[in-house]
Amino acid sequence: MKKIILASDNAHKLEEFRRYFREAEIPLEIIPLRESGFSDDIVEDGATFEENALIKARTVSVATGCMAIADDSGLEVDALGGAPGVLSARYAGVHGDDNANNEKLLKELEGVPTEKRTARFVSAVCVYRRDGEYLTVRGTAEGLILSAKQGNGTFGYDPLFYYPPFGKTFAELTGSEKNGVSHRGNALSLLMKKRDFFLK
Repeated sequence: MKKIILASDNAHKLEEFRRYFREAEIPLEIIPLRESGFSDDIVEDGATFEENALIKARTVSVATGCMAIADDSGLEVDALGGAPGVLSARYAGVHGDDNANNEKLLKELEGVPTEKRTARFVSAVCVYRRDGEYLTVRGTAEGLILSAKQGNGTFGYDPLFYYPPFGKTFAELTGSEKNGVSHRGNALSLLMKKRDFFLK
């Protein structure tokens, strides 16, 4: 079976990608980054999610000689001009400090009325083939930023991101509920419709 390398070692992300490929009956084995032999740092200096996803997929593909897939995701808040955007994971200065990122977001939105706190999670997924051709798709999930956290989930901005169709924050959704409406899920659903690109 042909292989495709996922430019990540995140176990949850790996399982999610494998599930979508399996359900779409795309005959590719998805390999996590740690099993590919790639160990270099990847400098994600793109100005958009699409650029960063391409940087990751291209870097891994060129280094390993295999097809690669990568995603880049984050939060865009309209009242902040699209911030934190590509800086979502390090918005407060330290990569992956969810509490600090959430606190900074709340401070930046102080005094902004509920109806002006519109936001979206964005996920760009890029597939890079060995021949240099690549495909990028974008998925989104629209919502509002609350003024206080809700839910037991502690991942990223989920406790502040209210999803109107379900009347809950992403942190209050079950795993299956979130997978069905998430930005990454929407991006992967679009990608699965491009199966011919994988099989060339």
